[in-house]
Amino acid sequence: MSKTVFELVDQLPQDNMTVKALRALDFVVPGEWNNLVGFENTIRTVTGETDEELIQQIGERAIYLFNDKSEGYQRALWLYQTIDNADKALGTAALANKVAENVSFLSFLGNITPKAEKAQTIDLSLKLVTELLAFCQINGIPGDSIGDFAASLGDYGGESLMRMAALVCFDGLIPLGPDFIMATQSWIQKLSPNDLQSNPSFNAIGGMIPGGSPAGQLGFIGESFNSVSGWMSSFVSDRGLTPQNVLGNLQNFVEISADKVDYVGAFLDMTTNYYEHTGVQTLARRLIERAVAEI
Repeated sequence: MSKTVFELVDQLPQDNMTVKALRALDFVVPGEWNNLVGFENTIRTVTGETDEELIQQIGERAIYLFNDKSEGYQRALWLYQTIDNADKALGTAALANKVAENVSFLSFLGNITPKAEKAQTIDLSLKLVTELLAFCQINGIPGDSIGDFAASLGDYGGESLMRMAALVCFDGLIPLGPDFIMATQSWIQKLSPNDLQSNPSFNAIGGMIPGGSPAGQLGFIGESFNSVSGWMSSFVSDRGLTPQNVLGNLQNFVEISADKVDYVGAFLDMTTNYYEHTGVQTLARRLIERAVAEI
């Protein structure tokens, strides 16, 4: 890792496109996400502790745990970072530099091509698998623990629940429509190992996916998605989520034309890194909670 865990948390943006997009989803998981920035601030918020010496001890223990390569924290961070980076096109940096505080990106849309449905469904399923793998790394359990992960979703809260909300909204509903779950399951059934191997996201994280071969990994991806499909379906229906109301809330933060829904997903892919941002916050919280328990 090129940065320490406290640097990663200290350097999280307080306000950028990722933060704006996530704030637009507060209506999905009201009050769940607080954009915690700063390592010491996170320790104070998570623990409620005010004793400076104890805060220092908690921080040192959390840093030690993160640096211990026998633990899975660094691998979880790599997964969060890598799946976000794989989403970005070559033009991301140039495009992101044009994004101002009050964002109007309609003029940029001519330079963006929406993903084909097949590519979008592969990326959605791979992001879900990334969450599963990172969950296993953080909790020190085998990477093929699909049942444990699916059962844990009922206990998700805070930045972890916001990450799943963003996955459902930004990578499911907006680019694929209200039937994104069925569409993804249908595509996974039709995919070949070659389809996976030609996907940049799979090439980025494939070495971490159980299965032993692209064919076996395809089976694991399908099983993982199916195991969470019920949770996602309930998440959408319980909250009355539609592409339209998600876009409507995004319009409070960025200027969006309702007939440009296909391009919005691509734009968000290019200009946000919500997996890494909330993933760093999840890691910080888990490390701090464990450090408190161990000192």
